[in-house]
Amino acid sequence: MNKVKLIECPRDAMQGLHDYIPVDTKASYINALLNVGFDTIDFGSFVSPKAIPQLKDTAEVLAKLDLSSTKSKLLAIIANVRGAEEAVAFDQINYLGFPFSVSEEFQRRNTNSTIEESLLRVEEIQNLCVKNKKQLVLYISMGFGNPYNEPWNADIVIRWIKKLAGMDIKVIALADTVGVSNPENITHLFTRLIPEFMEIEFGAHLHTNPAKWEEKIRAAYESGCRRFDSAMKGIGGCPMANDELVGNLATENLVDWCKQNKLETGLDERAFAASMKIAGETFP
Repeated sequence: MNKVKLIECPRDAMQGLHDYIPVDTKASYINALLNVGFDTIDFGSFVSPKAIPQLKDTAEVLAKLDLSSTKSKLLAIIANVRGAEEAVAFDQINYLGFPFSVSEEFQRRNTNSTIEESLLRVEEIQNLCVKNKKQLVLYISMGFGNPYNEPWNADIVIRWIKKLAGMDIKVIALADTVGVSNPENITHLFTRLIPEFMEIEFGAHLHTNPAKWEEKIRAAYESGCRRFDSAMKGIGGCPMANDELVGNLATENLVDWCKQNKLETGLDERAFAASMKIAGETFP
């Protein structure tokens, strides 16, 4: 019970940056991360280059990764069936991640589809994953709140998760897209979801400002969550948060918290320190 899965998300850190990071720089950074011992590296995406120009080179980066001695698995984000078809063609990729929002407005902005249309996409993508021996990871965007003045409550989140569970989805991460999670709504959601859907592995993809990260991790862990997404240096996050201090949960904070609470992460401390140094060079 004291073991946690850490998912490192360089893709989330890079995707919103204006200045292009060269292929070799990306590959060198991700290769360093592959030595650390993370359960999964969220390394790239197969989405429209117009939408996310920073990640137009995901296939090129993948070709330069050394997976010969890593225990980490690779995850790529996709937004539609075409992207999924691209991703499943690569043997090196283990997981496909799809952002499924409980906000109609955000789903339209993010994947150019309604929620109901996205539900059909999920079904097609899940079938592709099963056929190609991949696993689908769903991110419940706006999992903790909605900035668009649309109805939001925990029951809405749970209702959509029930539909997704019926498709035999095994990994679902609640995503704090705009940094509005707090110990109360984190606890409420995880303590309801985990006992009800015991066949699903639930994760936390938390965005946070520097003052709030610890209380969010603690609330999720104490509510039964054992899967956490983060990014070194806390880089990235959703621009719609309208708060420049809201970024990804910083991996170094998460790792320190796990160490203080005697939780097993499986990380190599020396490789972690080396990756932190390279992160400082990759994201100056």
